[in-house]
Amino acid sequence: MLNIFVMLLIAIFSYLIGCVNASIVVTKLFDSGSDIREVGSGNAGFTNVLRTKGKKLAICTFAIDFAKGVLAVYLAQILMTFCLGLCGDSPIFCFGEYLACFSCVLGHVYTCFFGFKGGKAILTTWAATLLIDWRIFLVLISVFLVVLILSKIVSLASICAALTFPVTIVIFYFAIDGNDSSKRIIALLFAVLISTLVIYRHRKNIQRILNGTESKITFHK
Repeated sequence: MLNIFVMLLIAIFSYLIGCVNASIVVTKLFDSGSDIREVGSGNAGFTNVLRTKGKKLAICTFAIDFAKGVLAVYLAQILMTFCLGLCGDSPIFCFGEYLACFSCVLGHVYTCFFGFKGGKAILTTWAATLLIDWRIFLVLISVFLVVLILSKIVSLASICAALTFPVTIVIFYFAIDGNDSSKRIIALLFAVLISTLVIYRHRKNIQRILNGTESKITFHK
């Protein structure tokens, strides 16, 4: 019963943390109350802030969205350690970490504070994986950077990184580590769920990529 209560707390707290959408908050506070969802691509995320509001607000957005992913998983780890006496080798501990990651991503995408219209959760996903398994974080960010440099399309890089998430679970948890079967299945299921959500949020970008109309970035800017 205590396990269920703690997992419920993790899900609620992580969702609420994710709901603090940095791009919306930062632009409303520091850009005369403007709504980032009404300019540029209309997405409440780092890239749209960078393109339409400049570097300073974009850096603030990046820092907050990254920090909340870290905070959600860290809080989950603390709750499970002190309330349940669990450690990183436990399947329940693994479940709690990935539950925190998914709930935070869900809050970022469907924020209850801003009409359930949020961003696409790339930064938040990265940040959460950093605390769960730093190897996954490094692979995801590496894939993102390589695809971005080659294509100059942020959305394509994000989609490729999202598709890589479940693959990294298979490589590290199934092939290399040989983790407990229940733990690796939990991780894989959540990775597929999170990746599916992120890719779904990029569905309009996918259409523009296929049409050849997706915007590209220029690195000198």
